[in-house]
Amino acid sequence: MANHQKDFLFVLIKSLSKSEKRQFKIFASRLETSSNTKFIELFNILDKSETYDEKLILKSGIIKKVQLSNLKSYLYKQILVSIRLNIPSQNIRYQLREQIDFAVILYNKGLYKQSLKILDKTKILALENDEKLMAYEIVEFEKLIESQYITRSIQGRADELVIQAKELNYRNTISSKLSNLSLQLYGIMLKTGYVKSDEEYKYIDDYFNKHISKLDESKFGFREKYWFYNANLWRSFLVQDFLASYKYAYKWVRLFYDNPNMIYLNPVFFLKGNHYFLESLYMLKYKSNFKKYLTLLEETIQDEKFPVNDNIASLSFLYVYNNKLNYHILEGTFAESEYLIPEILEKIKIHSEHLDEHHEMLFYYKIASIYFGNEKYNESIYYLDKIINNKNLTMREDLMCFARLLSLIAHYELGKDYYLENHLKSTYKFLLKMNDLHEVQKEIIKFMRNLNNFYPADIKKEFIKMRERFIELEKNTYEKRAFLYLDIISWLESKIENRKIADIIKEKAKLNSR
Repeated sequence: MANHQKDFLFVLIKSLSKSEKRQFKIFASRLETSSNTKFIELFNILDKSETYDEKLILKSGIIKKVQLSNLKSYLYKQILVSIRLNIPSQNIRYQLREQIDFAVILYNKGLYKQSLKILDKTKILALENDEKLMAYEIVEFEKLIESQYITRSIQGRADELVIQAKELNYRNTISSKLSNLSLQLYGIMLKTGYVKSDEEYKYIDDYFNKHISKLDESKFGFREKYWFYNANLWRSFLVQDFLASYKYAYKWVRLFYDNPNMIYLNPVFFLKGNHYFLESLYMLKYKSNFKKYLTLLEETIQDEKFPVNDNIASLSFLYVYNNKLNYHILEGTFAESEYLIPEILEKIKIHSEHLDEHHEMLFYYKIASIYFGNEKYNESIYYLDKIINNKNLTMREDLMCFARLLSLIAHYELGKDYYLENHLKSTYKFLLKMNDLHEVQKEIIKFMRNLNNFYPADIKKEFIKMRERFIELEKNTYEKRAFLYLDIISWLESKIENRKIADIIKEKAKLNSR
């Protein structure tokens, strides 16, 4: 699990690959003098240590405690400089930034014509790659130089730069407004969760339309389209409009596949778009498209042109394996998916520094769901307990809630009446504290509390009654998302028909063959 309390320098050193460490040592050897060998010694100590131990550093005698903070800052900076110097040349943004820096150097030396020549070539490259913010920065720099060094080689040069500046400023403003809207909607999601009534739905709709009413989508370029689809996606998630989320996530993904160079320039946006698209397909149970686009995503990630770094590797793991589990849950192929669990647990360790607790717990919930579907209830409870006993999931009460409810059902299946009673009490107390309790959650806890009060001959009738109640709730726009966390209807049907829940879900998956 990621520990953000660790020393930043130590975490940075531990994140370095073997080649990056080798590059740093070569780079550092060029700086090495009798006065600065200490930062190299500090690097070697931290590189060999399993944990950050300040006492061990001071014990080495390379530095006094009062000097340690400055030495660590110096080492941190030199590591970043070393990495910066060895960034792959195919990274367009670094190429652009490097050329702008070269232009600044030439300008400061008074070589205006050379500086303008570099800026013009760099601006073309920036526009070709939809880097409008950098293009605008270049135009502003060109205006500065032209105001000091008037060249007569281009007629109307001033007018040309003014027109370019206005156009780029307009497009950057649109992108900024849309990205702000997207972030604000995400903030609403974290603060209040999904809408729970028609009044909340109307508020979000009015808020969204107010911010996009004056925008003309037909004039958007790549980046404006990206943020427009992003904002629409968050709006559709908030109001639980799964068809709309599918529509805009699909547009987001197709935007990248239709502009393949943008996949490699913006790999994080590409990965996130695919994740939201697959999540939308999961919500709508569109199996065929789910499998198709999950396979396409994996193939794209494995392409030699796809960028590779720690952040992208962690996101790729998170989104690919999350959706692999979703696919098996959708298909009801619980037994066939168990091979994934050891892989996932190993990769969680590898990517622990880059995963937040929510995503780690979400993996545990899906692993628990796999075991539950395969009737391995003890294993399911083991992973559910990891979530239930986590005290840091304050932002995801829904995950805590469904983990408790699934654990209740698993205990019931095991026939552990004593533990079931204890879990009922603690779960009921937990649910009372929740601010956004749904009808589905209320009905499940009420049903589980009454189970032991039914005569054995009446239990099947009660299961049937509850099934009908949940079928009605599933039709409610504001309740249907809960059934994606916990397929209570299929579980009830398995009890009514005395069959395995996996078989029930598999049959439904075949009938729903979209």
